[in-house]
Amino acid sequence: MIRNDRRLLRSSTRYMPFLGLRRPYEPIRMPSTSTGFTHTQIVQKRPFLSAAFAAVRDAPLKALEKAANADPGNSMKQLNFLQALTDRYPAAAVRRFESPGYNYCENAFREYVRACELSGAEVKNFKPPAGVAAAGEAAAVNAAAGMRGVEGAQYAHATPQQYAQYGGLGGGGGGGAGSTNGTSSSRPLYVSLGEGGGWKTQAWKTGRILAVTFIFVTAFGAMLDSQGLGSRLPGSKDSSVQQSTSSDKRFKDVVGVDEAKNELEEIVDYLREPGKFTKLGGKLPRGVLLTGPPGTGKTLLAKAIAGEAGVPFFYCSGSGFEEVYVGVGARRVRDLFESAKKKSPCIIFIDEIDAIGGSRNLKDQSAMKMTLNEMLVQMDGFESNSGIIVIGATNFKQSLDAALTRPGRFDKIVNVPLPDVQGRKQILELYGKDTKLDEKVDISILARGTPGFSGAELYNLVNQAAVKASVEGLESITHEILEWAKDKILMGAERKSAVITAETAKCTAYHEAGHALCAILVDGADPVHKATIMPRGQALGLVAQLPEGDQTSRSYKQMLAMIDVAMGGRVAEELIFGPENITSGASSDLQQATRVARAMVTKYGFSREIGYVFHSGDNGEEQSSEATRIKIDEEVKKILDDSYARVTALLKDNAKQHKRLANALLEWETLTGDECRDIVKNNRKPSRAKENHRGGAKGDTSILGGLGGVGVAAAARAE
Repeated sequence: MIRNDRRLLRSSTRYMPFLGLRRPYEPIRMPSTSTGFTHTQIVQKRPFLSAAFAAVRDAPLKALEKAANADPGNSMKQLNFLQALTDRYPAAAVRRFESPGYNYCENAFREYVRACELSGAEVKNFKPPAGVAAAGEAAAVNAAAGMRGVEGAQYAHATPQQYAQYGGLGGGGGGGAGSTNGTSSSRPLYVSLGEGGGWKTQAWKTGRILAVTFIFVTAFGAMLDSQGLGSRLPGSKDSSVQQSTSSDKRFKDVVGVDEAKNELEEIVDYLREPGKFTKLGGKLPRGVLLTGPPGTGKTLLAKAIAGEAGVPFFYCSGSGFEEVYVGVGARRVRDLFESAKKKSPCIIFIDEIDAIGGSRNLKDQSAMKMTLNEMLVQMDGFESNSGIIVIGATNFKQSLDAALTRPGRFDKIVNVPLPDVQGRKQILELYGKDTKLDEKVDISILARGTPGFSGAELYNLVNQAAVKASVEGLESITHEILEWAKDKILMGAERKSAVITAETAKCTAYHEAGHALCAILVDGADPVHKATIMPRGQALGLVAQLPEGDQTSRSYKQMLAMIDVAMGGRVAEELIFGPENITSGASSDLQQATRVARAMVTKYGFSREIGYVFHSGDNGEEQSSEATRIKIDEEVKKILDDSYARVTALLKDNAKQHKRLANALLEWETLTGDECRDIVKNNRKPSRAKENHRGGAKGDTSILGGLGGVGVAAAARAE
């Protein structure tokens, strides 16, 4: 009896373990022996994704089957599995119930009857428990009446004898003579619907499904981004903007930039009392641009403004607006200003604004201009008295677009320069409150010795000193530790493990002694801060000079003194070791001397031959005629030759002081400025213990023994 009920066909192909289907194959058509009636078995070939989804879906059902098979005598486990199997695969449930070896209860028989109804199978003459026989008979009648279809309607009420004439019908996984499948309602012929085509067809269908899914997801994401909804979805977060309800910084936490603080106090007054400015018709600038070198406190000033005014503070970086998608930067700018309007009055601080506010040109892509254009519109679009103050910070004001810095947008520009000596003292005192400084520490000396340091560098100095003191087990930070931290920042870390020969040490000592002697004796030179032959960074030794105060300009005499000090090392090597033994260690000295001399000629008008003319260009003569360039080179050479002659005479006249200073460097390695001056002027050596971190690097204290006879005559004269 052939069942064409679609529920049976559908269920008979989904759960292969219960139906015993073999490996899928192409449709097989088998003609009957007498009537020509064709019996077809079609095994479904599903795509890979469908099979994977079915495996995941049937996982709970397989777990129930495993439990039922493990305990055949447990009627409750059999019932649970039979109920689940009937809901999903009723034909398989019928076969399961009819299989021997399982213990079933009354409810299990009811599930069997329900499975027969769903699958169209005939209820066999089992001996059901008392009280359910009527239900079984009714189910059998309904099952027989429900068999309809193209061929099922013709044989719906046929007897098993009427099906006998169609002997040899294939059943199960294959047909053969003598097979009785399809000869009665109790032994139906299961028909499986299949899909034609080979693996290429299935691969094409799978690829098509994946492509459609990808296109849909991409289009949906683009729609969300265009509407600005991407950052509002659950689980998504736009981290480019940080909002703080208030700031814990105050103006008292910002020192060393008093002029900048004074200019920003009116911003605080406006945020506190807006009516004070509006009653007379005044309007506060919409944007404030903070410019200056890195580490001078621009971000700290913006936080202090928000803290003093007690208003919300929005912080973001200029590089945080852009992403790979076009239009994201412009959308984030809009979202930022919309959020700020809801929190008005407030402050928007954009750090490194030059990342999005750089000058535009015609070669830029339109997508690169969208963020800046949106920024211009937002800054010039909201009400001037809405309580939103935009503060931008940059290290390169000259790189900003002119439309951004025009009046009406960032029309108030505040310069935050490097702190002067008084500002550095205030900063060091502020940081010193959070650390334990020794009572003998003189902040004024430390401030004078750190020209050009920013606030961030001063903080780094104090922090390194605190770490060093902790490592050495000190109870407080001494002045020596602070000087060590300053020297490490200025001159680099000490290379105490470097292997230096005795010859190299002596040559370095005389070289640095020549620099130090010139710095002490030449009028107009900056005072010596420290001289050392301890290798630091890339240098074998160095002499550090520090001015008495901050230098805003230099005179003609000071520039000549700079050249003389630079020439001191080269001249010292020539006088002590001879012209044939001069080393390459003076290359940086010659470079510095040449740079100063060329600037004197081309930029400062210190040459009578060239006159009071400014020559532009890196070398000062790029826009000059060939004759002028020749004159410039001649004047530079003349200045350097005159300096070399002056330094040679100076070192010859002070040869004893030069030797004493060099020997002191060999013994103590590092000398302070005061110790250098005592050795040269008072012939007084340091009273502290000698140091030599390189072991035998000091070598023979005699210049003759140390250099093996090199420069004997000059060394003898130096004695």
